[in-house]
This record gives sequence, structure tokens and C-alpha cells, in this order.
Amino acid sequence: MSNKSLCVIGLGYIGLPTAAMFARAGWKVTGVDVNPVAVDKLNRGEIHIEEVGLEELVKSGVESGNLRAQLEPSEANCFIIAVPTPHNEDNTANLDYVIEATKAAIPLLKEGNTVIVESTIPPRTIDDVVAPILREAGWQPGEDIYLAHCPERVLPGRILIELVENTRIVGGINEISAQKAADVYRSFVTGDILITSAVSAEMSKLMENTYRDVNIALANELVKISEKLDVNALEVIQLANHHPRVNLHQPGPGVGGHCLAVDPYFIMEKAPEQSVLISDARRINNSMPEFVVNQVKKMLPDTASKIAVFGLTYKGNIDDVRESPAMDVLSLLQAEGYKIGIYDPHVQQQQVNFHLSSFEEAVQDAECILVLTDHNEFKQLDEETIFNKMKMPVVFDTKNCVVINDANIDYYNFGNLAKIKYVQNV
Repeated sequence: MSNKSLCVIGLGYIGLPTAAMFARAGWKVTGVDVNPVAVDKLNRGEIHIEEVGLEELVKSGVESGNLRAQLEPSEANCFIIAVPTPHNEDNTANLDYVIEATKAAIPLLKEGNTVIVESTIPPRTIDDVVAPILREAGWQPGEDIYLAHCPERVLPGRILIELVENTRIVGGINEISAQKAADVYRSFVTGDILITSAVSAEMSKLMENTYRDVNIALANELVKISEKLDVNALEVIQLANHHPRVNLHQPGPGVGGHCLAVDPYFIMEKAPEQSVLISDARRINNSMPEFVVNQVKKMLPDTASKIAVFGLTYKGNIDDVRESPAMDVLSLLQAEGYKIGIYDPHVQQQQVNFHLSSFEEAVQDAECILVLTDHNEFKQLDEETIFNKMKMPVVFDTKNCVVINDANIDYYNFGNLAKIKYVQNV
């Protein structure tokens, strides 16, 4: 077995790019996933997710012989666990996949191996959940094998760049475990590698995303206040951000993805009485889909109207619909009885259980285009088609990304919500 052999358990939005990057760095990498479609595709040099540059990197890794996929783990010097950590109905972390992945690796472990959990996990998961599983199997983490948490902190659309360039935080069950794990990442990471404890690494990852969630909640609350007072919230943010120590985030229809919309709950479950601000931010951001729908209802009180929904993913230019507020907006609109045309050029039909339309189909006879994602394709829309095919040429842009040049097309965003009440189609 090569001294640089790696088994990556979980080939999702983080596991697959990570596996491919290690393969490029010369490691013999086995990727493991329970999805046979993903496994088959990877072994053909193809990918099952969308990420800039990933398909070329995977193809190169497979062709070099450094990257392969299978349904079960195999022996390696290092194991990286990159499985999902969904939340339960009460928003507590579901660690079943992390536990299963840890147990799946145990029969293959050998003295001197390194086990790294990249999955986002609540604080003390390494100490209180993963380490006891290994001890029960007869291993002493930090002595005969090494155990660490190294959270991913990358931006979809830039994952391959940020895996290399971003600072990495490596938290070990003890100092030697952290150093061993850091050595693994040094094979391709050019950013700084910061050594700490497992619990500090766990908490830092959660707080990075919680900081952003709280900041977005502040911006979204500003939008609600500004709608009441007829203030341009977007201009206020722009003006305030000229202050050298102010960085208000942008508002939107909610917060999505597996990080910002989930990670704060992992802190809240461990210290609910102390997480007052974090809890309030979650409540504010979770209220935004209903707020958006209420603005639509002001514009279109007749719920027999047709709305063209543009964008289902939680951010622009990716295919990830996990925890997307756009999906919540869509469900609320459907519950109201609106006719819906749905257009998202980045989402495949097999990802969703409702019909996706083309641009032309979506806007045909629609009375509003509701933009919920800032895809590049939405920034310059075909205004002639909008004007000719829609019953009412109106764009409601919750992402402040669309440029409208035709004065005959009414345009609304989070800067002029108070004006919507004057555009009722009755």
C-alpha cells in the first residue's frame, strides 16, 4: 500500500472535490459513496454534481489511476469522512452518517493511520461521539491512531480554488493528531494551516457561518423595517458600508445551503439558553420566504395569477437546492393557489419532483417574474420576450441582480417594496 493512500467516505459537494484534489497531488485515492450512480460516473471520469473545473479534475484523476470509486471503504493510510450531517425535525444534528462512516472504517484501520472528519458537526462531537467509537473498537485516538477535525470552508463555484488557497483549521484530539492531519493537507494546501483542538475547530466552523447568518438576518430585518417606513434598504446598506468598520451583508429571500441555514442550530442545541441572538437570527431568516410571498400577494391579490419563478438553488451559478429558501417560497406560492412556471438553467429535472420550464414557457402569460437566485443567466433577461409574452411585465428581484432597461417593465427589489401596493392587478 502506498504511503500516500487515502479513503474519502462521502462523495458529495465537498468529498468529491477533496478526493480529486488529493488525487492530483499524487495520492492514491479511493472515493466511497452509497450512491451507485455517483460511483459509476466517477469511475468513468464523470461527475454527478456541478462545480467549476471539477469534471476535468476528476477525469484527469481517473485517467492517471490515482482516483477510483466504490461502494465500501478500503484500506488506506488516511481516512477522510465527508458525509452529510442533516438536521432532525427539531433542528438537532443527525450524526448517523458520521457514526456509520466511522464504524465502516474501523475494520480497515491499522496502527499509525489518521482519521479526519471534515463533516460539519456540533461542538464536542469528536471528543464525545467519534473518539468513543474508536476506543470501543480497541484503538487509542492520539496514540496508536490519530484523530482530527478539519472543517471545509469553501464557496461553491470556487471550491477547487479555495481548497488550495484558503486557510485550513485542523483540530486534533491531541497535539500529535493535529500535526499528523495537518501534514496530510500540506500536500496541496498553499494557505495557512492553523493547529488547534478538535472542539475549537468544530466551534470555529460553526461560528463562521453563524456570523454570516446573523449579519444577513440584520439586513433582512432592515428590509422589513424599510418596507414599513418606505426607505430604500439597499441604498442604506450601500451607504452604511462606506464606514470603514461596517460590513452589512445583502438581504435576500432567506438563507440556504447546508452551512448557513443549518450550522447555527448545531450551536443552539448545545447551549440553547445562551444562544439568544443566534436563535433570533434563525427566526428572522426563516421568515423571509413568507415575507416574499406577502409582497407577491400585494402585487397579485388574485391567486389565479401566474408567476414565473426564476431560480431554485440557494445561491447563483450552482445546482444545489439543499435548504434553499426558493423551494420554501415555491411551496408557499403553490399553497396559495398561484399558477407557477419554474425556470432554473442549473437544476436538472431529476433533482425535483415538479415540472421545470424553459424561459419562454415560464414567462408565457405570467404576471410577475419572481427572481429567487442570482444566476448569471438572470442578470440580463430577454426583455422583448418578457414584454410580448407576459400578461403583466413585472419583475420582482429578491436578489438585486437583474438589470432592466425597458421602462415599460416594472421592476421591484428590496429597495422599493413600499411601492408594490400601487401595482395591484385587479
